[in-house]
Amino acid sequence: MLVLISNDDGVGSRGIRTLAKAMTPLGHVVVVAPDRERSAVGHSLTLHKPLRVIEVDENVYSVNGTPTDCITLAVNSILSQKPDLVISGINRGGNLGDNVTYSGTVSAAMEGALLGIPSIAVSVVGNGRLRYDAAAAATLDIAGRVAKRGLPRDTFLNVNVPNLPQDEIQGLRVTCMGRRIFKDPVIKKEDPRGRSYYWVAGEEVVVESEGYSDYDAVKDGCVSVTPLHLDLTHHEVLKEMESLLTQN
Repeated sequence: MLVLISNDDGVGSRGIRTLAKAMTPLGHVVVVAPDRERSAVGHSLTLHKPLRVIEVDENVYSVNGTPTDCITLAVNSILSQKPDLVISGINRGGNLGDNVTYSGTVSAAMEGALLGIPSIAVSVVGNGRLRYDAAAAATLDIAGRVAKRGLPRDTFLNVNVPNLPQDEIQGLRVTCMGRRIFKDPVIKKEDPRGRSYYWVAGEEVVVESEGYSDYDAVKDGCVSVTPLHLDLTHHEVLKEMESLLTQN
């Protein structure tokens, strides 16, 4: 197998190094990742400046662009053949609930899925010293299963691993996306010259979800695996929208 690995924390991050090493039992591993941290850039693509690729080590490439750029360049230029699997991570911190819409880690996996490649995003949920080895072991198990059986069309996986020793993780749960809001999401401050500036921050408040959510799984010490779909159409309300917008 040819396994393509990327992330949004940068090509030198500990998470991606741990992941690349752990995935070698699957086959040939190639890393193509941003040259620096590109967290929260979402599914952005660089269109207004040239992209440059530097081979920083054997089978390790640095790109001065976004995670989406990395997957696009890898599949269409850097690699001699289409990869069998795309894995993005291991992200420093969780990508739970609505955060998937902002995450560069998740967006790299999304780009892989758009290109028809089974794809997985993986994050470790926690602060301080993160247990990337436990997250890598969980990912290897999931990736091995995906490699053998594939994924449904237009589907990719968002994996969140609690920051626990491997022997304390309480198994794996398939989950839905949770929901959350932020209390006081914008913080206004003033610089020494009296000019205002802002931080996008605030306290995260988790909203109860219908079904067992990714937040629930991690709280219970489980690996959360959320199947995400490329089609954002809300199919259940199509007829309602036709009635609303086309009938007098």
